[in-house]
Amino acid sequence: MTEKLDLPFKSGMVPKMLEADSKLRFRCHKGVSCFNACCRKADVTLAPYDVIRLKHRLGIGSSEFLDRHTVPFQMDGHGVPGIKLRTDDAGTCLFMDDEQGCTVYTDRPSACRYYPLGLLTMKPSTASADTQNYFLIREGHCKGHEEDREISVADYRKEQGVEEYDDLNREWYQIMLKKKSAGPSVGQPSEMSLQVFFMASYDIDRFRRFVTSENFRKVYDLDDAFYASIAGDDIALLQFAYRFLRQVLFAERGIPERQGVWDERLQERKEIWEARLKAEVERRNQDRDKAMREAT
Repeated sequence: MTEKLDLPFKSGMVPKMLEADSKLRFRCHKGVSCFNACCRKADVTLAPYDVIRLKHRLGIGSSEFLDRHTVPFQMDGHGVPGIKLRTDDAGTCLFMDDEQGCTVYTDRPSACRYYPLGLLTMKPSTASADTQNYFLIREGHCKGHEEDREISVADYRKEQGVEEYDDLNREWYQIMLKKKSAGPSVGQPSEMSLQVFFMASYDIDRFRRFVTSENFRKVYDLDDAFYASIAGDDIALLQFAYRFLRQVLFAERGIPERQGVWDERLQERKEIWEARLKAEVERRNQDRDKAMREAT
């Protein structure tokens, strides 16, 4: 059996697989009659590095970017959260301008860069590593396929600047693929795990506050050099986020924990539960005494 994860995530098509040296006939430019038509039917799924590039382009924090420019959706039956670019009521991308075209073009998401290609990450059950494959998307409105230019998939990826995006999103795709292929052995993630997944994947500024918090430092044994490295570096923090997600979702121990910390936390929780139990017993005793007094 082969597990696959595609970008975009939802697709009704049966793709024809392409390799890096496969050729496609395509060119998009201002002179083509359908220019920007794809932006008026935008269905763009974002990966973690897409968010980082766009929030920096707009000069806002990740939480504000998510609130203003994205909508959530569920990527699988377990409710793993994904995000898409927000559009207007007609389905047009909010970054599309009639005169300028894409107003964030140099920082556009990987799905936009790949078009009319799709990225397909696959891992056969007999393989030790995943592979990246590609497929061609043909939509009726797109006239770019009629242009007189042939280019290889590899050269098209270089032309569109997608390699950097793939390098920085690849481990996230691998995490998603492992979650999918592991199936019942991983099980339904807890609500807390899903919240952590969303924060670590998309809300990088909030994740930084979480990682630098006192409670996090008490649990994980990370030195000052680590905290200095993530202080203003979203890429370094994103790479750490992938390690943390593996620990949360698959119990991989890639991040050292402080010795005895779990025993301490269990003791703290025991003391809290004992205090709650004592308070509940006292409350019930008071209610019983009150009921007896009223009865007499």
